[in-house]
Amino acid sequence: MKTNVNERRVISVIVMNESSVLSRITSLFAARGYNIESLTVAPIPDSDMSHITIATKGSSRLMEQVTKQLHKLIPVYKVIEHEEMVEKEMVLAKFPIAENLADISVLSAAYNGGVVNVGTEMIIVMVADEPKRVKHFIEAAQRYNPCEIVRGGVVAIER
Repeated sequence: MKTNVNERRVISVIVMNESSVLSRITSLFAARGYNIESLTVAPIPDSDMSHITIATKGSSRLMEQVTKQLHKLIPVYKVIEHEEMVEKEMVLAKFPIAENLADISVLSAAYNGGVVNVGTEMIIVMVADEPKRVKHFIEAAQRYNPCEIVRGGVVAIER
């Protein structure tokens, strides 16, 4: 791996689903001055564990230290620093109904999404794609004057 300080990293952590676990994990990053760019947490079906996905930037040496510290936490069962992965992120965007609905629908479909709700004054679309493509969708959507954009966190799974 490169030693570039600003190299993007995605780490998955399998933990016991109990209180204060997330706080202890994020404290490891804060103590080393790392910013967490994206954080998602969800329970693992049919188990008492949760899957935490963390996207951050940092050098391989310092990230290796964080990974070793994560392994030492009692409720942590597994830490995976992804190298070859499938990675997706979701975004919801709300547009005024006065905008071109057909164009908004086509745009969202181009980014693995579609219309999820239509009201009397707004339309909401959902897109789920790779983080770089989600960023491009958000940039392209600006021409349709979005009222609100809510970006979810990254989820990743090893190939």
